[in-house]
Amino acid sequence: MTIPTLQVEDLETHFPTRDGIVRAVDGVSFDVAEGEILGLVGESGSGKSITGFSILGLIDPPGRIAGGRVLFKGEDITSASPERMRSLRGSRIAMIFQDPMMTLNPVLRVDTQMIETVQAHEKVSEAAARARAVETLKAVGIAAPEERLLAYPHQLSGGMRQRIAIATALLHSPDLIIADEPTTALDVTIQGQILYEMRKLCRDTGTALIWITHDLSVVAGLADRIMVMYAGKIVETGPVATVIERPQHPYTRGLIGSVPGVLPRGKRLFQIPGMTPAPLNLPPGCRFKTRCSRADTLCDTLPELVELHPNHSVRCHHPHDARPLTPTESAA
Repeated sequence: MTIPTLQVEDLETHFPTRDGIVRAVDGVSFDVAEGEILGLVGESGSGKSITGFSILGLIDPPGRIAGGRVLFKGEDITSASPERMRSLRGSRIAMIFQDPMMTLNPVLRVDTQMIETVQAHEKVSEAAARARAVETLKAVGIAAPEERLLAYPHQLSGGMRQRIAIATALLHSPDLIIADEPTTALDVTIQGQILYEMRKLCRDTGTALIWITHDLSVVAGLADRIMVMYAGKIVETGPVATVIERPQHPYTRGLIGSVPGVLPRGKRLFQIPGMTPAPLNLPPGCRFKTRCSRADTLCDTLPELVELHPNHSVRCHHPHDARPLTPTESAA
């Protein structure tokens, strides 16, 4: 049996505060196979980014991983030493941050940073490292890459900095890439080029990819599988076509119904009522019940994540039927 590139088992990430413990990630389990693209979707505050940071061991104190395991290629890295995590980050596991300045040092030229990234994990000459940097910059759509290597980050546009950050993550063709909304600052043309390169990388090299986003249109054209998060928990997961066409959880249905272009012209865009509950004041039972028109007394108990159809699991006491979501249908 082939071991998945990544296995996350009952992951718990907590942040203690004066008013109590924030359970940002609460019992999350999933795996990502070699060459697979997983789309991690949800509103702001759902726990998507914290899940990615937890995998890489980037949770700053007093935050901590309070439970569960993260296995990379079968190796438990949950409590790995700092030296071991440094050897993995950037070479075998890479992360693309939403803000490129979390990757780029503002006082160093681009070539210095990219060459050091290569040489930190491989014994190659500076010329070879520079050549690889040039080729990677070309792959993400940067014109005149030799000139851009000589620039400082502040001399480049936000979109250009983001493409350089993406290129830096691709330098070693890692086994796993965690991308935290990396194309938000890019125009549609460049975004399409980046998505094409990411799909090609996963197909050609077997790199596993976790794409964290709130944009369902991006996930629909990129991912093999979708995992929807709400208030720190997985509420629905399954093949991308199945979840997009036949969403079972009311929250997933609401997200899809909120996408511009789904409804007929002139019809008011659907909006999920209410707001995501405060992490220190989560409702007992189902965490979506305060915003759900299908909620009843049964929802006072927390539902389990149940497989309703092959490879399609939902955490809901009252899932929708298996018929497709119609353009005029709301999440109610």
